[in-house]
Amino acid sequence: MICYDITEPKRWRVVYKKLHGYGRRLQYSIFRCRLTVRQMERLHWELEAMLTSEDRLFIIRLCDGCERHVATHNRPEAWQVETRSFEIV
Repeated sequence: MICYDITEPKRWRVVYKKLHGYGRRLQYSIFRCRLTVRQMERLHWELEAMLTSEDRLFIIRLCDGCERHVATHNRPEAWQVETRSFEIV
């Protein structure tokens, strides 16, 4: 998961376009990316070259087990309830 806070709109668009090629946007400044270690290192290097000291970048690595426990709220797909059928004997 990659999150960023960029103060200048032009830089924000450049970073957004870069990340759009690497993963799926969850919110305006939050992307979910599935990357190899090498891809992650390259992306991190490229993003650091684009950002200034006033910008913030968060890269959160989640294992598959941890990723399954990430919940989304206030989104239509978050309200879908899994229906289970029970049989009473």
